[in-house]
This record gives sequence, structure tokens and C-alpha cells, in this order.
Amino acid sequence: MPFDAAQLLPILPEITILVTASLVLLVDLYLDDQQKDLNHSLTLVGILIAIALTGAVGGGEARVFFDGNLVRDALSDLLKGSILVVSLLAFVYARPWLRDRGMLVGEFYVLGLFAVLGMLIMVSANSFLTLYLGLELQALTLYALVAFDRDSRKGAEAGMKYFVLGALGSGMLLYGISMIYGATGSIEFGPVAAAVAEQEISNKVLVFGIVFLVIGIGFKFGAVPFHMWVPDIYEGAPTPAVLILGSAPKIAAFALAIRMLVDGLESLHTDWQGMLVILAVLSMGLGNLVAIAQSNIKRMLAYSTISHVGFIFLGLLSGSQQGYASAMFYTIVYAVMSAGAFGILLILGRKGFDAERLEDLKGLNDRDSWYAAMMALIMFSMAGVPPTVGFMAKLLVLESVIRIDMVWLALVAVFFSIIGAFYYLRVVKFIYFDKPAEDAPALLTTGGVRFAMSVNGLALLVLGLFPAALLSLCQAAFA
Repeated sequence: MPFDAAQLLPILPEITILVTASLVLLVDLYLDDQQKDLNHSLTLVGILIAIALTGAVGGGEARVFFDGNLVRDALSDLLKGSILVVSLLAFVYARPWLRDRGMLVGEFYVLGLFAVLGMLIMVSANSFLTLYLGLELQALTLYALVAFDRDSRKGAEAGMKYFVLGALGSGMLLYGISMIYGATGSIEFGPVAAAVAEQEISNKVLVFGIVFLVIGIGFKFGAVPFHMWVPDIYEGAPTPAVLILGSAPKIAAFALAIRMLVDGLESLHTDWQGMLVILAVLSMGLGNLVAIAQSNIKRMLAYSTISHVGFIFLGLLSGSQQGYASAMFYTIVYAVMSAGAFGILLILGRKGFDAERLEDLKGLNDRDSWYAAMMALIMFSMAGVPPTVGFMAKLLVLESVIRIDMVWLALVAVFFSIIGAFYYLRVVKFIYFDKPAEDAPALLTTGGVRFAMSVNGLALLVLGLFPAALLSLCQAAFA
């Protein structure tokens, strides 16, 4: 069968990111230390082109291509666009920090771009094999990014932990995939869904396959009890690596869950729903309770991530189109909030000092009132305080759970959410009501960073006041 070049059109964003990464890798060989900014410019241009192409080739009917291995639909269009926008913010925030420490090298951008490419492949996957290839491409580059600072022992340790536990999670996922392949005879989601609907739950191999898949998804999200890697990695890795790791990959993990559980195994919803209920309750409980005890802000944000994953699972387990749309809305919003929070930590750092303790945020309002306002907006949004978008995201997820008569689960979520508000508001208290340290240096910022942070912070307010645009896109993806 001859190759049809038209099949390349839907994957133009992926091709753009691949070409950009290869170009940065080549150009970097010929640049001296004063010209390293060119890597940054190339990366941003490549991502902007990919965003434009995502809009250009998106829309219309869903299309399956490359022999059923890839799909282009409303879900992939929105998730790809979100991943690229969040990644763009991450690269903008990272540059002053890297330059200040003499780490503005091509490798950082190449690894970051390949991680983005892996995420885009996961979003477009229409078979278990493609999904796994995208996941591994993303994971392998993130392992290297976590250990990116060669002089940091904590970074090397974090990279090793992430590698070992990530490999364990991938192994579980692969084991589950092999069982589902054994039970259904296919790795494409369409035929798998048809075979599963026929067999129902009579096939015990299928039951074990689902268990291992959910464990793998739990690992990739960092849900309790598969969360052990999250706080250590967030604390040990260089902050720009945590910024990339803690934002866009959550959107890719959501795509992983939707493609596997909804596209492939929706007829077994009642079987994986129970597992997600347990993961959601444990994640919200442990995440919020342990975050209160943290004095390291990176560890606090790690446990806060775990609690947010619990909320995302609430939308997924509801099993309705509205539930999936609300989980998608929550995931995208969370990625934007996370990028902003770590962006502020990068601005507060300088050579020889990283903003890692809550005390490092003291008096930020006296040092720069605009960045203080943006951080306060991010914290209010994470806590779910109206009129920020975090409130809307929580409300939508809770509504989807109440609609399936799981009112008790919604009450549990509200209870833990109130506990969570304490440690977010504590950050706001440090920013506004404490005095800065006497030796507090100037903030590490540029015009580009200030503009990106303004867009980032204000988006949380605008989306909270006018959520309909993003919400309708999320609902259209599951219509």
C-alpha cells in the first residue's frame, strides 16, 4: 500500500517540535557561550509555529490515520494546544534562572522539546503501543532533566529515584497492556473496546489487565499510594525541571487515562470506577493533610499536586461526558496554575540560592507588588476561592460526582478542600503580612517573564469570571 503524504498533515505540530529539537541540537554545536540565547529563541519560535499549526489542522471530524495508530479529534486538538501553551510559559520562565547559573545550554531545550513531543504523541495515540511510545519518550527526557544540574547531589539522587520508580510504573502499565492484548487480540482502542463489550468481565485476564493499567495511571499521575516519588523529585530537581515536570505532563497523563479507560475500556466502567474512588479519596486526604506540615514550598506544592490529582480522578470516575469534560477543564487549569507557581519560585532564586522555603516568600509584596498579586491569584485559584478559575474547576468536578449519586464523595472532597485552603492562604500571609529579609536581593526577571506571568496570573481570573469558552471546548471534545 503506497504511503499517503496527506497523513502527515494532522501530525504537523509533532513534526514541528521534532524539527525544532533537532535544529537546536545542531545549532548549539556552533554557538559560543555569549550566543546561547539563540537556543531559547529557536525553541519559542518552534512552539509558536506548532501552536499555530495545531489550530490550522484541527477541527472537523475525527480522523484515524497511520494504520489506526494515531487519531486527530477534538480532544487531541485542545490537549495539544494546552500542552504547547503551558510549555511555552515554562521555557520563558526558565531562561533567566538558567542564564544566572551558567546553565543556559542547548541540552535543556532539546530535552524539554523531546518531552513535549512525547506528550503530543500520547495525546494523539489511538493504540496502546503508540501511547506507550509517547509515554516513554516523555519519561526518558524528564529523567535526564531532573538530574540536569551535574553539581547537585540532591538532583542526582532525585533523578535516580524518578528513574527507578518511573520504570516500575511503566512496567506495570506494560504488563496491563500485554494482558489486555492477550484477552482481546488487539492493541487498537476501537477493536479493544468492541472485544471488551462482547466479553464483559467474564475474562479474568481482562480484570488483572485493568488493575495494572490503573496502577500505571496512578504512578504517572502521582496518586496515593503511588505518590512516593513526587515530593522527593520536586524537592531535589532543579526548579526549571520541576516547572516542566509539574505542569504539562499532567495534561498528557490525563490523555493517557482517557485514551485507555474511556476509549478502550469504557464498557468496564463499573470495574475501574471503584479503584479510582479509592485513589481519589486517598490522594485528596493524604495530599492536603501532609502539605500542611511542609516548610519547603516545593514539597508543599508536590503534596498539593497529589490532592489535585484526587479531584481530577473525581471527574474521571463519574463515567459521564460531563464528568470527563470537567476533569479535562480541571487538568488544563491545574497545569496553568502549577506553571505560574514554579515560575514565581524561579524569579525569587539567584545564583547560589534557590527559593525553596516558605520564608523565602516573605514580604514579596514589598519587593514587587505585581508578582505578589500574581502569586496570590495562583494560590487563591489552587485553594478554589471564587472568582478564580480554581473554584469553577472544583465546582464542575463536584457536580459531576453528585449527578451519579455519590454525594458522600463530594462531601469528602469539600472537607479536604477546606483543609487545603489553609496552606495556600499561609503563602499569601507570608507575601503580604511579613517583612522581607534584610539581604533580600533584586528579583531575577525580564520583560518577557513579567509579560508571561501577567498573562498566566490574569488568565486564572478571566477564566474564573468567564469559564464558558474553555468549558465548551472541553465538552465538545466528548460530545
